[in-house]
Amino acid sequence: MSMAQWSTRIGAWMYRRMDGRAMGGTKDAPVVMLTTVGRRSGLPRSTCVRALRRPDGYLVWGTGSGSPRDPDWFQNLRAAGETDLQVLSERMRASARELTGAERDEVWRDVIVATLPGVAKYARKAGRPIPVALLTRR
Repeated sequence: MSMAQWSTRIGAWMYRRMDGRAMGGTKDAPVVMLTTVGRRSGLPRSTCVRALRRPDGYLVWGTGSGSPRDPDWFQNLRAAGETDLQVLSERMRASARELTGAERDEVWRDVIVATLPGVAKYARKAGRPIPVALLTRR
């Protein structure tokens, strides 16, 4: 198992144990935990990611810290179309809709990068469009 995989598992364990309180983030841009069925394994996979709270749900994006390919968690989310979402102590089932085209570009530029300008460096490093999804409570 790689260090990244260990880190993801430890982060998910800590999030569950402490209801996300030690994970950072802000009220409008919390760290959330997604548990999604793995597209190859069929097993639940949990990861902690930053999200932006919106009136209709939460936006999540897959920078993969600047990796040239979409992160596994986003690929799993894309394949499953739904996830268990935990925001601090609140747990819910959520539908995931990947944003595409002009909608994705506008949300990336005018919402995500405008709110958290530091994420733009990962897009530059990755050299790919960063996928964005809207999670809405089911």
